[in-house]
Amino acid sequence: MKQISLFRTRRPTQHFEWLNNDFGFFYTIKKHLLYYTTKYQTLELADTNEFGRVLLLDGITQAAQYGECYYHEIMVHPAMCCHPAPQNILVIGAGDGGVLKEVLKYSCVKSVELAELDKDVIEISKKYLKTIHKGSFNDSRVKINIVDGREYIEKNPKRFDVVIMDMIDPFGPARYLYTKEFFYSVKKSFRTNNGIFVMHSESPVTRPKTFLSIHNTLKSAFEYVCPFYAYIHMYATLWSITVSSDKINIKNFNKAFINQKLKKCKIKGLYYYTGIIHEASLATWPHLDRLLRKKSRILTDKHPTTPDKIIHK
Repeated sequence: MKQISLFRTRRPTQHFEWLNNDFGFFYTIKKHLLYYTTKYQTLELADTNEFGRVLLLDGITQAAQYGECYYHEIMVHPAMCCHPAPQNILVIGAGDGGVLKEVLKYSCVKSVELAELDKDVIEISKKYLKTIHKGSFNDSRVKINIVDGREYIEKNPKRFDVVIMDMIDPFGPARYLYTKEFFYSVKKSFRTNNGIFVMHSESPVTRPKTFLSIHNTLKSAFEYVCPFYAYIHMYATLWSITVSSDKINIKNFNKAFINQKLKKCKIKGLYYYTGIIHEASLATWPHLDRLLRKKSRILTDKHPTTPDKIIHK
């Protein structure tokens, strides 16, 4: 682990982030708390007015204290509410602990396996991002595995009811967790035919070609592929979270069912997700309907590169 001097690198007071080749966003950084290279990536922790503490990996915003609920709640609760018995859960990535926190709210959950490649992300999150994970790493149901997510899932067939993947964008080695072959490995990891897979699927607005390729690649592997749409403030654009299954069509569950399930499971204090948000987030614009009817290249291990150029400047 190599420490990087903030003075020598002259870190800016404003963080600029590109969403595509022509568009991006910025926010002001009050103070850099950490900035160093781990075994796998550059890890940065910054204090901001807009988001509170922010975790960045290779210069890309991953998690933020303020507003994390908009992302983590929609990543977790639709699948957990619609699966009839979500007992054994696998979380890939998500080293900040936000997904863990939401999953562990369900008393029916017996075990949660966390597969995270970079142990530094977990250790830094444990220490500095307590309002995001709220001690979830210490829950007796959680087992932390420092391992490549794809390698882990390929070695653990027929184990999980719900698999939730909260990964970085599809570039570099992470591209191989967005391919058809990987999605078939996810299916093999399901304990029953009711298995549900959740992943973020990029922005249909700022990365439409990549969103479409991920969607169509999921459709090549799963019977039901349902994108949820939400504006995620820390990503500064409309984002998509896609829920896939061979048996459970998440669009069939209405607001009354979701509200009743949340009540039955004694899920209280949510900031964002409700039954009406479940229904609303599944609605598509006419523009998105037309986009989803288009053909696109299926992402494979042989050709894993996404159509939109995801750049870092």
